[in-house]
Amino acid sequence: MNDAQGAVSTVAIHSVSSGCAGCKTDPGSELALAFAFQPIVDVAAGVAYAHEALVRGPQGEPAGTVLGKVSEANRYHFDQRCRTTAIAQAAQLGLQGFLSINFMPNAVYRPEACIRSTFEAAEKHDFPIERIIFETVEGEDIISRPHLVDIFRAYKRFGFQTAIDDFGAGYSGLTLLADFQPDIIKLDMDLVRGVDTDSVRQRIVCGVLAICRDLGIRVIAEGIETKGERDFFTANDVRLMQGYFFARPAFAAVPMLNAESFAA
Repeated sequence: MNDAQGAVSTVAIHSVSSGCAGCKTDPGSELALAFAFQPIVDVAAGVAYAHEALVRGPQGEPAGTVLGKVSEANRYHFDQRCRTTAIAQAAQLGLQGFLSINFMPNAVYRPEACIRSTFEAAEKHDFPIERIIFETVEGEDIISRPHLVDIFRAYKRFGFQTAIDDFGAGYSGLTLLADFQPDIIKLDMDLVRGVDTDSVRQRIVCGVLAICRDLGIRVIAEGIETKGERDFFTANDVRLMQGYFFARPAFAAVPMLNAESFAA
């Protein structure tokens, strides 16, 4: 972390003394959790560009066993523990590149206050904040768009990378992009699936790619499972991809990339 980023983190940590309403809620019994990590690869370079932290139970149980216990009463504390635990585990494993953390927008009451523990965890584990990506998906059942945009803008101001997940699915789309331009969008896997043989999907995806190029937004093709899908995106100048074709999530470990997935 350089001097400027350290100054930003110091201001962020110390500028809010009273916290927010969520900080004062009773979380009840703490939810036990851990993480699996799935790489986002740079296909042109043949390396992991980032790792997405995927919540699991303490022994690797599926995400649903943990998420099913999240309620209004403990949502804030769950979201905070996900961030700090993901940073701690990533640092312990020595993960290189970016760390992508999913956050729950309706657990963020005041971005300036709710980000304190993230800065503290990054400082404690010597994990540079500029290597953290915060990603989320917009949904009308989750959050109002203005509040989500406010959160994104605050995170970008603090020095974090921002990403919109599942772009092209449901309510996550062009209207949100008009209000806020993130560093990254992750194309929804339903658009990716079979794109190499589906002319309609190809036209839609190429339209999104053109918009992102004009706006200076990087694109991650999510859910790549075949060589054909990989080759379509490679031909369209997308070098960041994620999916089982490259590697499956590894629980509490650094996942191994499939070397054959980069072969011509």
